[in-house]
Amino acid sequence: MTDFALLKDLVVKNTTKIVLLVLDGIGGLPVMPGGPTALEAAHTSNMDRLAAEGICGLHEPIGPGITPGSGPSHLAVFGYDPIKYEIGRGVLEAVGIDFALTPQDLAARGNFCTVDAAGNITDRRAGRIATEISAKLAARLQAEVKLPGVQVFVSPVREHRFVLVLRGEGLVPALSETDPQVLGKPPLPVQPLAPKAAHTADLVNRFVDQARRILADAHPANMVLLRGFAKHPTLPQMADVYGLRAAAIAAYPMYRGLAKLVGMTALPTGMALDDEFAALEQGWADYDYFYLHVKKTDSSGEDGNYEAKVHVIEEVDRLVPRLMALKPDVVVITGDHSTPAALKGHSWHPVPTLLWAPTCRPDLTTSFGERACTQGSLGRFPAVDIMPLALAHALRLTKFGA
Repeated sequence: MTDFALLKDLVVKNTTKIVLLVLDGIGGLPVMPGGPTALEAAHTSNMDRLAAEGICGLHEPIGPGITPGSGPSHLAVFGYDPIKYEIGRGVLEAVGIDFALTPQDLAARGNFCTVDAAGNITDRRAGRIATEISAKLAARLQAEVKLPGVQVFVSPVREHRFVLVLRGEGLVPALSETDPQVLGKPPLPVQPLAPKAAHTADLVNRFVDQARRILADAHPANMVLLRGFAKHPTLPQMADVYGLRAAAIAAYPMYRGLAKLVGMTALPTGMALDDEFAALEQGWADYDYFYLHVKKTDSSGEDGNYEAKVHVIEEVDRLVPRLMALKPDVVVITGDHSTPAALKGHSWHPVPTLLWAPTCRPDLTTSFGERACTQGSLGRFPAVDIMPLALAHALRLTKFGA
């Protein structure tokens, strides 16, 4: 695992620039036995060239066999031990929409979902309703939900997602989630995971009960699912640990929130890939490190849409020359985790990783894909090693010892 104290001693100033391009959920599986994964099926001549000139491998976000969430897997590629620095999804969403969390606040990530007449879930994301619809539903909950002894804030995020924040004394985040993660079952009641969380669990269950009544006449989003209960953490900042002026370019709030928690500046961007690459170009002169996030590889995988995932990867490859025209010193292209369309969700499979730099000792890899990366010189390695490798290839680390 990354030793921050050691890195702080080794970091040296330089003007080199690092780009971390994260295609969320990039790892996959063949949909037919022996066939290609989405990454392998995609036409990626630009990423293949970088692979041939650089080094490749497969990273483990958490550890062998462990399926990661987006928060811990992103922390890992930023160089933070995801076991030590655990962050709840609610905080990430709240910070991502610039909600001003206080020490009294408990945040949860919410989904508007669809339930049938029996109360069983038929769509966990309510058809990915438009953000405008989500905002109206959030406003109804904000206006009508009343809980004793706490303030309630319900804020829309993007599409079906919203943030629930309870503000009051003695709130405890040790709570189970309400999402059963499968269809055909009702939302689960919140359970306290520690005795001192019993009162908080009761408050959240009251919120869910009131939301059920308030949204009963709405369609298709007529219920809520909650997970990722958390309070605001304190994390080491990238400027202090790595000596970097770091910027984040992400269209979705959760990823901006995570980046801000580790000290990155979230640059304004639109939703389209071209918008994100334009933001990279516009901010190029002002920062040393850029995290550029692509969401739709992951959402396509979660929807089981193999062809859409292939298309997104090809769209990113089309834009890689714009990145290279900026003359970066180090480029890392990877994902935070795998999201095979065949499984319609995150998985434990290691993640294809490409590191390009003029300081690379090229391996024998000539293309960017799961099978090719198994042959790369990086091998199978912990995701937290990406950051020190990028710093080293950017000539930002001095030698250790005499």
